[in-house]
Amino acid sequence: MERICLLLLLTIQVFSVTAQFNGYNCEANLHSRFPAERDISVYCGVQAITMKINFCTVLFSGYSETDLALNGKHGDAHCKGFINNNTFPAVVIFIINLSTLESCGSTLVVSSVPGINAYGNVSVVQIGNVSGYIDTPDPPTIISYLPGLLYKFSCSYPLEYLVNNTQLASSSAAISVKENNGTFISTLSLLLYNDSTYSQLLVIPSIGLPLKTKIYAAVRATNLDGRWNVLMDYCYTTPSGNPNDELRYDLFFSCDKDPQTTVIENGKSQMGRFSFEVFRFVKHKNQKMSTVFLHCVTKLCRTDDCPFLAPICSNRERRDAVRRTTWSAQSTSGNAVISAGPIITRSDETPTNNSQLAHPNGPPFQLNSVTSALISGIVILGIMSIFFFVCSLTLLHRKWPSSSVLGGVRNPVFN
Repeated sequence: MERICLLLLLTIQVFSVTAQFNGYNCEANLHSRFPAERDISVYCGVQAITMKINFCTVLFSGYSETDLALNGKHGDAHCKGFINNNTFPAVVIFIINLSTLESCGSTLVVSSVPGINAYGNVSVVQIGNVSGYIDTPDPPTIISYLPGLLYKFSCSYPLEYLVNNTQLASSSAAISVKENNGTFISTLSLLLYNDSTYSQLLVIPSIGLPLKTKIYAAVRATNLDGRWNVLMDYCYTTPSGNPNDELRYDLFFSCDKDPQTTVIENGKSQMGRFSFEVFRFVKHKNQKMSTVFLHCVTKLCRTDDCPFLAPICSNRERRDAVRRTTWSAQSTSGNAVISAGPIITRSDETPTNNSQLAHPNGPPFQLNSVTSALISGIVILGIMSIFFFVCSLTLLHRKWPSSSVLGGVRNPVFN
């Protein structure tokens, strides 16, 4: 009899657990508890924030998926989640689109932190923080025996990125930024153009570009909502594809810029534009062509904040652009590193020497030692002959009587 009662009790418990989890992918031994901090996962993505909540502990607490909503918006169907029962455990998924995050009550707070940024320069770095919560509604009664559920989330987005272009020979480069701790940009690109209208992509010939060729560069962000603009903070060049190269030449940083560099647009849209003239690094003096790699440190700024973050430049003395101090592009969340290149420049100097005569249509004529000696002897003999001829004429002129004296008429005054 006792065994029968025990079997009935176990059967009742099994049916009660099955009824409690409603056939969802849950395990009674693991999920018969109230929610804990580990029951929510937050993914700070490129275009959206995704949250996954352990649905099994929600069921155990006496709620369903319809009871959960973003930021207390229980009457808005767009602020609800949906169930995914193909995972273990079953989860409720909430997705917040970054372009419309305020629609369900999430907040975006952008803070500006002055100081030395990750790239060794004094600058103002902005950080965007998106935060909110998921909760269950309050009951219409005075008391309740069900626990109120509250899940808080937050995503931090650094607004500074390193854009390298090391595939300049193929005109452009782009990289998709990983969803790592949060970034507002899915693609940053650094494009090069031939003209000021930015309509013809630059094509670099195999023999390289002539020195002082003007190049038009553009830093562009895509898949970015309209609240953000691109702000170029620091652009520089190196002779190698390594952005940490100790030898580099600054094109511009804030208001300091190279005289041949012109900043056309910065902080006013989702594209920054500038132009510069190509050059060669002196370290390549023994090479026919020089390689130049371009790198840009780029920020995002809210459209309302950009006028305050963009430098207001007047006539200032530029700094020494060649810097040899130790510099390191530290790995910070949100950095997008594009490696490509190089810009190839050529030197138009033609080497000459005393034994080579440049001829555009034929091989050079070279003088050997015997020919040089014969020519030298002929020249010396010619000079000596001229010298003796001049001396002979001088002696003959001195011995010849002057006709003006012998044939002259006597002055009658002297009689």
